[in-house]
Amino acid sequence: MDLPLIPADATALVVIDLQKGITSVKSVPREPSEVVANAARLAEAFRSRSLPVFLVRVTPSPDRRDALHPAADLVLNPPTMAGPEWSELVPEMQRRDSDFVITKRQWGAFYGTELDLQLRRRHISTIVLCGISTDIGVESTARDAFERGYQLVFAEDAMASRSLDGHKHAIQEIFPRIGRVRSTSAILAAF
Repeated sequence: MDLPLIPADATALVVIDLQKGITSVKSVPREPSEVVANAARLAEAFRSRSLPVFLVRVTPSPDRRDALHPAADLVLNPPTMAGPEWSELVPEMQRRDSDFVITKRQWGAFYGTELDLQLRRRHISTIVLCGISTDIGVESTARDAFERGYQLVFAEDAMASRSLDGHKHAIQEIFPRIGRVRSTSAILAAF
C-alpha cells in the first residue's frame, strides 16, 4: 500500500542546520544558497497550510562539555564558531513565530531535544526532511525518525553535504530504504 506523500494535518517539515556557520561553507552537489532556497519554498508551503515547521540548529552548550570525544579513525573536529551568529538560522528561512526552533548538541535532532515530543503532541506521522549535511545531520535524524515509526519524505534538492560520496550514499542507499526521495517540486505538487 502506497501512503500519500503528504498526509493532510499529519505532516511536518524538519529543516536541519540551515544556520549561518554551516551555510557559509561550500557544499556539494549544490551550494548552500540553493539548499536554503528550496527549503524556504517548502517552509512557506507548510506554513500556508498551517502545518508545523521545525527549524533545527546545532550548537554546543556554553561550557562545551557536551562535546563527544569518540575513539575513532576519522574524528570530525568540532566547528570553529566565529562568533555568536554562527548558530543563528539563516534569514532566508524567514522564521515565523509559529515555527519551532530545536537546538541540538550532536548530529541527530532527536536525542536530547523535544523534537519527538512536539511532533507527537501534534499527531505528526510523516516528516519531510531537508538540510545540511545530508550524510551527517540529516541522515542521523532520519535514522532516528525511522526507528521511532515516522514516515519519511526526503527533499533531495534541499540537501547538500561536504562530501559528494557521502551525499550520494545517503540519497541512493540509505534514504530509499527508510522513506521516499523526492524533489522539492514533487513535494509541493503533492499538496
